[in-house]
Amino acid sequence: MFTIGHTQGDKIHGTTIVAIRHKGKAVMAGDGQVTLGQNFIIKHKAIKVRRLYHNKVIAGFAGTSADALTLFERFEKKLEYFNGNLIRAAVELAKDWRTDKTLRQLEALLLVLDKEHTLVISGNGDVIEPDEPAVAIGSGGPYALAAAKALLRYSTLDAEGIAKEAMSIAASICPFTNGHIVLESLG
Repeated sequence: MFTIGHTQGDKIHGTTIVAIRHKGKAVMAGDGQVTLGQNFIIKHKAIKVRRLYHNKVIAGFAGTSADALTLFERFEKKLEYFNGNLIRAAVELAKDWRTDKTLRQLEALLLVLDKEHTLVISGNGDVIEPDEPAVAIGSGGPYALAAAKALLRYSTLDAEGIAKEAMSIAASICPFTNGHIVLESLG
């Protein structure tokens, strides 16, 4: 499980993104809240989960919004360059992110998936493919992950239902996560 903490000062941060693989489907969901500092909500319907590379890849971000949008753009260019090869694009982005003086300052995490792989990409050069069918990032990540794991084990919900319920539970607990959920799926 991966989470990104809150930043100090008046930076824009906070979110929850969850990815689920279940019964042949890959799903990602994220909330829409954007928080300035630790106590001021400035947007309720931000879109932090989006489709990339001819709708074959889904990516979500947690962390500082401007930084994450920069990373989305760079990741999409890597996907184009490597013809949609998710792992290769992720590794190359992580290399750039870790070694480039400007990119190193970016405060965000990316969660990306295609039909075969789910990856967490960080600025430390990490590209991690979790062993489990659920992974979450962001301030509400631990709550969404716990809910998703329980729902995977004890419910009959499909992947979309699990993602929605996990996000709803995270939104009810985490002050940096709201109930405006954007969900994308493959498969």
